[in-house]
Amino acid sequence: MTEDANVWTIEELVKLTDQVQTGKVTYRGKDFHFQFCELAEKEEPNLKAIPETASDQEKQDWATEAGTERILAMIKKANDKNPDGITLTDENWATVPVTLRYQITSEILSYQQEVTENFITG
Repeated sequence: MTEDANVWTIEELVKLTDQVQTGKVTYRGKDFHFQFCELAEKEEPNLKAIPETASDQEKQDWATEAGTERILAMIKKANDKNPDGITLTDENWATVPVTLRYQITSEILSYQQEVTENFITG
């Protein structure tokens, strides 16, 4: 960040899309480390729009799928940039305990929320 630690420059934000970030969650008393990268808009997964007539369950399922695709794209991007830091992959994501996946997703999204808040309030 800039000299004012609470204000991001656009250059700093753009650099985040090339920077491998690491995260850590504690699951059942042990730490699990993972890596991810922020995505530029062109890297966002493309999903079909959900019809207005979709049921609440279909909307919820779509949102879950969209979130999963986004998190996996962020992890894959980091894995491509830093193969030595790989812990999660497309292949093993579905076999990881769901509660751990929720923690990882929440941790990644909290990083994004922090960036968004700093950018908007800065």
